[in-house]
Amino acid sequence: QVQLVESGGALVQAGVSLRLSCEKSGGTFSSYTMGWFRQAPGKEREFVAAIAWSSGVRYADSVKGRFTISRDNAKNTVYLQMNSLKPEDTAVYYCAAGASFGSIVFGKAIDYWGQGTQVTVSS
Repeated sequence: QVQLVESGGALVQAGVSLRLSCEKSGGTFSSYTMGWFRQAPGKEREFVAAIAWSSGVRYADSVKGRFTISRDNAKNTVYLQMNSLKPEDTAVYYCAAGASFGSIVFGKAIDYWGQGTQVTVSS
């Protein structure tokens, strides 16, 4: 059974950094594109970042230059390093796994979702 388990969410002040982790258990990891999405209260879930098996990456414009996605295939884990956090980054952050880069970037046909981890940024 495949599971994605996120960790690292917290309540922090604006300007600080935070790193989220997502460990995938069950099945292969290295062949999947991994990604992060977020959902703020009252808003739809939105794409944040994606990393392909080849380590190609893509970011939402809102986080470009502040967030970095990376993966450690030996640990079946994907990370999201978030720097210079802003109150508008407050959301539940979800990890996702998809068979293709496009499935993550466009949020279509995602194979697996994590349960989410809360990030709250106070001003």
